[in-house]
Amino acid sequence: MSTYTITIDGGTTNTRCILWDDHRLRIDEARREIGVRNTAIDGSSQKLKQAVKECLEQLLDGSSLTYRDIRHIIASGMITSDVGIVEVPHLTAPAGLDEIAAATKELLLPDVCPIPIHFIPGIKNTEGNITFDDYESMDIMRGEEVESLAIIHKYHKGQPMLLILPGSHNKFVSVDQGGRITGCLTSISGELLASVTNDTIIAKSVGRSFVTSCDYDRDWMLLGYENAKRVGLGRACFSGRILSLFREKNPSKIANYILGAVLQGDITAIMNSQALSLTKDTHVVISGKAPLNLALRDILHAEHIYEHATIYEPDRGFSTSALGAYLVAEKMQLL
Repeated sequence: MSTYTITIDGGTTNTRCILWDDHRLRIDEARREIGVRNTAIDGSSQKLKQAVKECLEQLLDGSSLTYRDIRHIIASGMITSDVGIVEVPHLTAPAGLDEIAAATKELLLPDVCPIPIHFIPGIKNTEGNITFDDYESMDIMRGEEVESLAIIHKYHKGQPMLLILPGSHNKFVSVDQGGRITGCLTSISGELLASVTNDTIIAKSVGRSFVTSCDYDRDWMLLGYENAKRVGLGRACFSGRILSLFREKNPSKIANYILGAVLQGDITAIMNSQALSLTKDTHVVISGKAPLNLALRDILHAEHIYEHATIYEPDRGFSTSALGAYLVAEKMQLL
């Protein structure tokens, strides 16, 4: 009897496949530095399909298995987008585990593998017929929905939640009392931070380096946050250069200042955007690693909003997205 499951997490620049046994135990992982970015550049999904094929075969060979030993393969992320290998339409929020499982598509791709793959859809905030009056309330996700499902499974206690998923695109996900995703909000603050750190006049001031967990400084981070709140991101960032020239020579202090300045816009978005459904009793869970999770928690505390934030830092090598995909497979009674 087939007792193994494989999850595929297809991102913008990387593809990762994980082999699981029937006790939710992670057995092995294979990855390639190929993602939907390659499809967008080439106009063809061939490289992405080949990457998935190679990862699957690597997992089988590494554990002396064949496809007869694999019960199901479940895919999520950008791999289900128009630049992935199969486009699956977004679900419209609100949507929880039941709705996501029901909308998952099973398809056979012989040029990838000889057994069907189940593709999990992403989620959009509204139907998509937006106008200049309501476009700001629209947002989309692919991949973060399964990551959210895993966090909801771990932390949901029957009250509204705000999930914060830091990355190159910071994602904020609202969850209702029933555990359904009601909306998401995306910012490019991670990309902005990378640009300011590496590609602007501020690069020298921060030593072209990001803040690490070892040199995180709450006070300097909040200094940048408060200044951006007063004068805007552009001016606050240049003030980081002023601080570097006339007050503080340590690049890590200035990097903390810039981190706070860049994150300020995200807090404004949380408090004012129509993309999220939040209440005062919302339970906040901040995923990811230090220092981003610490900075976001400290800002929320300083603003006296959602002061009881929980930090969720997955174990090294653990895939929250893969666990969410596994939960979908269980809900579909595939396992």
